[in-house]
Amino acid sequence: MIDKPYFIAEIGVNHEAKISLAKKIILDAKKGGADAVKLQCYKAEKIASKYAKSYWDKKAEKEESQLKLYKKFDKFNNKHYQEIVNFCKKIKIDFIITPFDLDSVNFFKDKVKYFKISSSDITNYPLIEKISATKKPIILSTGASSINEIENAIKLIKKKNKKIHILHCILNYPTKRYDANLNMIKDLMKFKLPIGISDHTKPEDSIDILSYAHVMGIKMIEKHFTNNKKKRGNDHFHSFDKKDLLKFNKKIDDINKILGKNKKHFLASEKISRLNARRSLFYKNNIKKNTKLELKDIIALRPNIGISPSKYKKILGKKVKFSKMGGDLISYKDF
Repeated sequence: MIDKPYFIAEIGVNHEAKISLAKKIILDAKKGGADAVKLQCYKAEKIASKYAKSYWDKKAEKEESQLKLYKKFDKFNNKHYQEIVNFCKKIKIDFIITPFDLDSVNFFKDKVKYFKISSSDITNYPLIEKISATKKPIILSTGASSINEIENAIKLIKKKNKKIHILHCILNYPTKRYDANLNMIKDLMKFKLPIGISDHTKPEDSIDILSYAHVMGIKMIEKHFTNNKKKRGNDHFHSFDKKDLLKFNKKIDDINKILGKNKKHFLASEKISRLNARRSLFYKNNIKKNTKLELKDIIALRPNIGISPSKYKKILGKKVKFSKMGGDLISYKDF
């Protein structure tokens, strides 16, 4: 049995800067079985310059300027975020934030279960240092990163904070099925930290991919989440909705049942097999009274109702008290 992974419903900006929509999506995540919801906190001018171009699928989101796109969704202020934090407490779901600037860290440090460091900020050392100093558990995403960049970020965090989760991530929106590269998880395991996955594949691929990752032993899953996958935008189309999450959780429950117990033992249902498929020792030939039993005189036959063949040496050389027929079951009382 593998523990069910901690599931983070990454709402990102799928709330479209509307409190009512944010609450609706959070409630769907709760009903779908998510352990936590995550939002992103930024102001467009603090994250992107006018030169920053798109890295998402333009079929889903036509805007090519990061600055212009982010300005559409950076309308939440601290009052709005506090309302969302309170709502999460009310419905008992953990709240996580990805802060994209230093001021956001200050506001959220007493309000979150984890801080998430975006793949895009794995080399943003001032931000990493600020988040690490809060002593809050950190989730470090590793998309588009080299192993050296990951190692350096971990070393920097550990100077002030030892509570780190690493997420395998491919920073493509969407990630193609065969770009998931789950074997990279094995490479990340060398850091001896809890490992998870931040997945950007489309929902029809995600259930398979996340199921395989679960079997590999990941502890955490982050997946974009929405209440309407048909909406335009750079995140909706590769997100889970409530139905997807319910389906995934059902899949994980099924996998865990298939995986079963961690320690080898025989099942109660196998008792009949132990009886009828295992062997016992029988007399192979007719044996006269007081004959010393030799190996040529015995045979191991089914079922398992007498002396196990594993104990055959205990009876070799012993004198038989009674005459026996070939095919008779051997018993310790015979000697």
